[in-house]
Amino acid sequence: MSVKAVIVGAGIGGLSAALALARRGVAVEVLEQAARLDEVGAGLQLSSNAMKVLRALGVADRVASLASTPEALELRLGRSGARVFSIPAGAAIEKRYGAPYVHIHRADLQAVLADAVAQIAPSTLKLGAKADTVEALQADIVIGADGVRSLVRKYVAGDDAPRFTGCVAWRLTAEAARVSNPPPPSAVVWTGAGRHAVTYRVRGGQLINFVGVIEQDGWRQETWSEPGDLSQLASAFSAFAAPVRSVIAAATSCNRWALFDRAPLRTWRRGNVTLLGDAAHAMPPFQAQGAAMAIEDAYVLARALAEESSVDAALVRYETARIPRTTRVLASAHANARRFHHGDRMEQLTTYGPMWLADRFAPAVIRSAQDWIYGFDATA
Repeated sequence: MSVKAVIVGAGIGGLSAALALARRGVAVEVLEQAARLDEVGAGLQLSSNAMKVLRALGVADRVASLASTPEALELRLGRSGARVFSIPAGAAIEKRYGAPYVHIHRADLQAVLADAVAQIAPSTLKLGAKADTVEALQADIVIGADGVRSLVRKYVAGDDAPRFTGCVAWRLTAEAARVSNPPPPSAVVWTGAGRHAVTYRVRGGQLINFVGVIEQDGWRQETWSEPGDLSQLASAFSAFAAPVRSVIAAATSCNRWALFDRAPLRTWRRGNVTLLGDAAHAMPPFQAQGAAMAIEDAYVLARALAEESSVDAALVRYETARIPRTTRVLASAHANARRFHHGDRMEQLTTYGPMWLADRFAPAVIRSAQDWIYGFDATA
């Protein structure tokens, strides 16, 4: 099927879709309202399911060369630092799932994807190009990859009321050499009462990425990122183990954003317009699958457009494949949000105790829990 596609948004999902479409010979144009692709955001976890798609798109080796590979995936108690469980990563994960698990700075992944698109179709990316209305876009298919406050989503589904989740996320990176008591070189979730932290390395271990999620009342404005107060963040995690406190102490700035939720959509399409990534299914950062789901979406959509006889048939096939999976991942992320914030000792014992026992006496149980996510292959 010969079509022209217009993608709104040059984030991870939009650029992945542009690359997937360009590799299949589809004429594609990406409209990005920003005048340049700045170094926005911080670290991303790319689990094996995402890396399988990036491998099919021809960029996995480049991504791996800029990334860091964790030694393990761990859950620890925030106050004591005691380990609840540890799942071997590195070669063990690659052997189990057929692709590596890596951490990368968002800006590095965005640059890799943009460069790959430019090599195939040099005039694809249009910076400083804001889409004021969807109706004005001339294309056989319009793909909304414009994030949580999506113009295209509004066109497809109408106004929806984002719901504040009661959590605010803080992000920062710190130079590893400046951290006096660094966390393990793994992807670590540090649990706590009404809050949790995540630490892992990016850029070959040069930077330590930190995400802290804190329960908070009364936030009314949905923002992607605004400057935060490091002293306030340090106070919020003052009772946590030294590695968490050390990362915060070594940082020079931080950002925060309120986490808002949207009800899953029954359909992602209206006519020849569809959605992708956060515009379709905004993922909270509790399962580390936001980027991975957008990358999977991109590949499945491109393949459907290449193989089906009409745009309508392709869009039906696309959302039939993607809505059940993304809805399940979203539900799992929400479950983790509750699981990571236990503060009561009895809650901790009943939640983390069985995990601790399984890690020591039945590790296969712990290591298989994420098989349905990491073992998935959107390219199969």
